[in-house]
Amino acid sequence: MGYKENGAKKQNGAKKQSVLYAAAELFDLPADVISGLPRIELIGARQLYLERHTGLLSYSQERIDANTPAGILRIGGLNLTLLAMTGEELRVGGTILSVEWVTGTA
Repeated sequence: MGYKENGAKKQNGAKKQSVLYAAAELFDLPADVISGLPRIELIGARQLYLERHTGLLSYSQERIDANTPAGILRIGGLNLTLLAMTGEELRVGGTILSVEWVTGTA
């Protein structure tokens, strides 16, 4: 793929995003619905719900690393368990002590 082709793809992607954001604003939709970014819901310190994950990278009772379009989401805690998992949704139970975005390799 040449430089010009790659530049054209980036421009098309930028145009597509701006159209999506304009549509979200026009119809008063939340930006996260249109953007495809992950959505995280934390229920106390007992349960975490994650939408739009792309798979698990690691899993133990103390730590779960979930891959998302925005990066790696690390969930730390005690007695962590997968309560439910589908292709895009994840529900974690246990005592959740930390939730963080991981940058680089750790």
